[in-house]
Amino acid sequence: MKKTTFIIIALAASFCFGFAFKSIINNNSNNSTKMKRVTGIGGIFFKCKDPQKVMDWYKTHLGINTNQYGSVFEWRQANDSTKKGFSQWSPFKETTKYFEPSAKEFMINYRVENLEALVEELKKEGVTVTDTIETYDYGKFVHIMDIEGNKIELWEPNDIVYEKMGVDMGMETTK
Repeated sequence: MKKTTFIIIALAASFCFGFAFKSIINNNSNNSTKMKRVTGIGGIFFKCKDPQKVMDWYKTHLGINTNQYGSVFEWRQANDSTKKGFSQWSPFKETTKYFEPSAKEFMINYRVENLEALVEELKKEGVTVTDTIETYDYGKFVHIMDIEGNKIELWEPNDIVYEKMGVDMGMETTK
């Protein structure tokens, strides 16, 4: 009787440990194959009457280092603090067509990984992609529309080149 009870307990324990082990393996493999999408804010763009006056106001009153495009905020990446990351802040003239087809006063730029793969997934999911991917030395860009008609810019950055461009142009970042 003791031997039978021991065998039943051993089989039950083996089953439980096997199930737990399989769950751990499946969870780890699911996490490693899941594609990253947005990794951070790449920029905030908004319309205003006089972009230069707005930039001057922010520089004077909030200490933001501005340049001809707005300001670049510099920060350290969470996954590797030895690497820098950048976010752009830009006021646009209220008559800009850059936000179209959105009629909104703002546009957010999100940093992403593997833009080509993400665009393919978004298309499969029925998301409106408004243009084709454009590639520059400092990253790749594309625009999509959200469910409420907000135009969104997706950016797969090359932070090393982006930083070098700013240095070459003599622009200070806001830290």
